[in-house]
Amino acid sequence: MRATRRVALALDALRHGWPIEVDGVLRLLPAETGFGPGVTSPRLLISAARAVTLKLANQREAAQPDAPVLIRAGEPFDLSSARGIADPALDLANPFKGPFLAEHLDHARSAQTAMELARLAGILPAFLIDPAGPGEAQVVSSSDLTEWKDPRHLAIAARARLPVSASEDAEIIAFRSADDLREHVALVIGEQNGDRAPLVRLHSECLTGDILGSLKCDCGPQLDAALHAMAHEARDGGWGVLLYLRQEGRGIGLINKLRAYELQDQGFDTVDANNRLGLPTEARDFPVAARMLNLLGVSAVRLMTNNPAKVSALEAEGVSVAERVPHQLPANPHNERYLDTKRDRSGHLL
Repeated sequence: MRATRRVALALDALRHGWPIEVDGVLRLLPAETGFGPGVTSPRLLISAARAVTLKLANQREAAQPDAPVLIRAGEPFDLSSARGIADPALDLANPFKGPFLAEHLDHARSAQTAMELARLAGILPAFLIDPAGPGEAQVVSSSDLTEWKDPRHLAIAARARLPVSASEDAEIIAFRSADDLREHVALVIGEQNGDRAPLVRLHSECLTGDILGSLKCDCGPQLDAALHAMAHEARDGGWGVLLYLRQEGRGIGLINKLRAYELQDQGFDTVDANNRLGLPTEARDFPVAARMLNLLGVSAVRLMTNNPAKVSALEAEGVSVAERVPHQLPANPHNERYLDTKRDRSGHLL
């Protein structure tokens, strides 16, 4: 079985609540989706970010401060107690946790692979270790995940003319990898011209903002403004490319993004909400965007962004950013704090 197929099967297993085995050294059952009567384990694996929330930061190993944390309690963890530790939505219902003892983590890379698999599966990053209970584990390795993430697997799957409200002169191109369910698309506006760097926007999927018109973020207005800017560029003899990346919630997935929204309603900002979930603030895969541009024959861009990290990420993948074009829109009462957090904690130029 090829490496990328093993990752696809592991992600499917995590969504269904089945166990996985990473690198032949860690047998894991997801705390959120796992099931089975009487399933228990003496140890629970949580992310470094969640450990900070649970006041276990002092128990992380100094040599590996970002590594997942392996904890043990006085009694074995069952699925209910594991979920109470993993899910911040249950913090108020379970205010007293512990005491916990952090154990030495022998297989940090394998544990980190498990955390990333959980994020890709859209579930909370917490696992029972070697759970007592039946069930054959889906085997996967850290090198399998590296291979699955390699953007060279991405290819153009289909393309068609697509008149849109911003411009009737547009073409949509769909990209996919064999073992990744996410299908990214590019919208090319105007006539492609290899002698002129296109106006490019990397736009990560946002169901709530792009489709439902959420006021909690600026995604919908940014998408609309980018398309109109590209249409204006095309009228002046240039062209534009919108890359629509299937990376909801900056890569944490729709369900976890909505969980973060719930925490924001309790007073946490975007960064702290993600960290309370045990998830990273930024988990998008920008090499995929670079691969899409490469497949379109684009080597230099004028990038519409307020985020210097996007510029650095594309340049690291060999795409020349000829110009950073600011893309700031007015705030509203519902997203002012969100935009302030982007500026103050995520380095956006706002």
